[in-house]
Amino acid sequence: MGHKGSKDVSIELNDETIDRLTKNTNYTPEQIRQWHQAFLRDCPTGKLSSRQFTEVYKKFYPEHEAEKYSAQVFRTFDMDSNGYIDFMEFLLAVNINSNGDVRDKLGLAFDLYDMNSNGQIDKKEMTKVITAIYELLGEDNRKGDNSPGNRVKKIMEQLDINDDKNISRDEFVEGCLKDDVLRKLLAPNV
Repeated sequence: MGHKGSKDVSIELNDETIDRLTKNTNYTPEQIRQWHQAFLRDCPTGKLSSRQFTEVYKKFYPEHEAEKYSAQVFRTFDMDSNGYIDFMEFLLAVNINSNGDVRDKLGLAFDLYDMNSNGQIDKKEMTKVITAIYELLGEDNRKGDNSPGNRVKKIMEQLDINDDKNISRDEFVEGCLKDDVLRKLLAPNV
């Protein structure tokens, strides 16, 4: 009884939540219910922890270091920064990855790289991202032009249009749209 009117959709799926997800995703109410059932099978508490998320990521990248990259992805999906991903956060992220247009997907990639959530990516954040991508993909060639530092320098030069030493969301999205090589590096699933 105490769940009536509750905003916690970790376990219960009420009409208000279904309506909100229907309006903000490309899923029908029935598909949302199916996603919810599957989510609860994997996360009976209705909460996906960072540790669980990393374990799932490791299944996709078993030979490589997934911890750093998965931590960044988790932080991005944990929209309210409460330390876990609930069903609503999960489905919104899945929807962008599956159904979002290229700008939405690039925006999600930007959020992934904007570690301090200030709306800008600086050199330090981009270096951490490139290093995490290298580890995730098992990239051993990190010398010369392919070193994270040199790679970041080139990315910053290319994307930082206003030369303020930061990359804004617009600079990131527009730069990736104009350069397929850069897009494939920074947003490979787009």
